Amino acid sequence: MITIGNTFPAFDLKASLPSKTDFPQITDTSFAGKWKVYFFWPKDFTFVCPTEIVGFDDVAGDFADRDTQLIGASTDSEFVHHAWRESREDLKKVSFPWLADIKKELSNALGIVDPAEGVANRATVIVDPNGIVQHVSVNAMSVGRNPQEILRVLDALQTDELCPCNWKKGEDTLKAA
Repeated sequence: MITIGNTFPAFDLKASLPSKTDFPQITDTSFAGKWKVYFFWPKDFTFVCPTEIVGFDDVAGDFADRDTQLIGASTDSEFVHHAWRESREDLKKVSFPWLADIKKELSNALGIVDPAEGVANRATVIVDPNGIVQHVSVNAMSVGRNPQEILRVLDALQTDELCPCNWKKGEDTLKAA
């Protein structure tokens, strides 16, 4: 599995955007100069995944305030993503792109494909503006992520300082003696 300090893999995938039936290509060089939070879910039309997607969208403005682009992804096609968005009012308004990693090229490059299920694990990767991985986490398929915790980790990474356990933006960082 990809880890801290690795370069995020190159990719070129179609994406689903809100209320659009054209599917733009998004690459690893899209959103240049920004931090990126990629979060993968196992499958569309499931139960835990929409709670996370909506949860991330609820704080999308907070990520944007930190010059960070949210990017969702699964191994479903852009057409399945679009159908799922259109099937639910809460997903229709989600503002960030959803990558269609149907060939599992990016998921395999990241090492996050579940061998038993053949889909992406519930993985989160924070990438700095230089394309370097700064955070990786993977949850069990039955357990949703906490977008506020991802935001807290991003805040800590962006300080470029030592941050203690449970540190929150605005609090003092640690000073090495």
